Amino acid sequence: MTDVSSELPFRRNRHLGKAVYQNRALSRAGLSERLFALLFTGLVYPQIWEDPDIDMEAMELAEGHRIVTIASGGCNILAYLTRSPAQIDAVDLNTAHIALNKLKLAAVTHLPAQADLFRFFGEAGTSTNSVAYDRFLAPKLDAATRRYWEKRNLRGRRRIETFNRNFYQTGLLGLFITAGHRAAKLYGVDPSRILQANDIESQRRFFEEELAPVFEKRLMKMILSRKSSLFGLGIPPAQYDSLITSGDGTMASVLKARLEKLACDFPLKDNYFAWQAFARRYPAQGEGTLPAYLDKQNYDKIRTNADRVAVHHINFTELLAKKPAASVDRYILLDAQDWMTDDQLNALWTEVTRTAAPGARVIFRTAAEDSVLPGRISESLLAQWRYAEEDSRNFHARDRSAIYGGFHLYEKAA
Repeated sequence: MTDVSSELPFRRNRHLGKAVYQNRALSRAGLSERLFALLFTGLVYPQIWEDPDIDMEAMELAEGHRIVTIASGGCNILAYLTRSPAQIDAVDLNTAHIALNKLKLAAVTHLPAQADLFRFFGEAGTSTNSVAYDRFLAPKLDAATRRYWEKRNLRGRRRIETFNRNFYQTGLLGLFITAGHRAAKLYGVDPSRILQANDIESQRRFFEEELAPVFEKRLMKMILSRKSSLFGLGIPPAQYDSLITSGDGTMASVLKARLEKLACDFPLKDNYFAWQAFARRYPAQGEGTLPAYLDKQNYDKIRTNADRVAVHHINFTELLAKKPAASVDRYILLDAQDWMTDDQLNALWTEVTRTAAPGARVIFRTAAEDSVLPGRISESLLAQWRYAEEDSRNFHARDRSAIYGGFHLYEKAA
């Protein structure tokens, strides 16, 4: 089921505009939305920035469950396969993410061994990865996915060759993190030095003495006051407005608080998100915790279950509209609802409610702290779901990715 259904070949993304555009094209807000949509047509997330361990615990994910999720960078989907669900339908509006998910699924299935998978997605600077692609993966991929990875840039290099260097420094997220490192170094701070800390106390000391003061600089505050400054995090203008409500009215204070959680709330050896943020790589094997799909102990199960995934270039609501009633057990919406209008939210939750099996669970994240649903979707829809408020706060506190203001769990009412 790894075949991307007939919604491809890859094309310019008409779906994305519908998701992002909320203002007139020639207005200031409309121009900002269209710039974001243009940037979002390329790769945004080389890895997902939500903690799939928390997802699986919150969903009580178990063998036989039927899942619909947003694909993003695909690390989440592969992690869910460790629980042997019956089916995963992964949707995304970004064709680069579709190509990345198909590449990851092919790599899990067709690279000769786990060590090859780790070299491809876990290490930086493995110059033979593009050779492995040509030999083992390209023959197994559909034509559209091959065109994506084999497209050449102005220097004549194929896109797949980014895996010969450091794939995680590419995409909007990778470029955003690189820009953050360069900004810190302008003020004499090397973020990677936090990895020398040997306990949480020394992590906090580094944050307070080195990283926190950077957010007080006038230039940083000025840059972060522009909505376009967070496009590299995949945050559209509407979500920027939501995000800023959780601080003191400045984006610098919001990002400082989120970075503090990333730097100080978890031991570095247990948090590969911190490694990506501060070292721009994953830990080497034995150096720290890795994403589930790169962990040796999960390899056989993920490989066995990979054919249970179907990837779709379509939005969440449209996919659900094609499904029978009571046919889905678990839904993962990431932070997509932060982008939505009230009409879009109601359309989505109408389909979620119709397709939800008894005991179904929905999880999502928000830039701000509160759930987006109360007061925005109809009372008749909301009444059919129970909000696990205390559990949601607990899961949010333990989410190692640290970037969101809230984690939310809803259960289908009996």
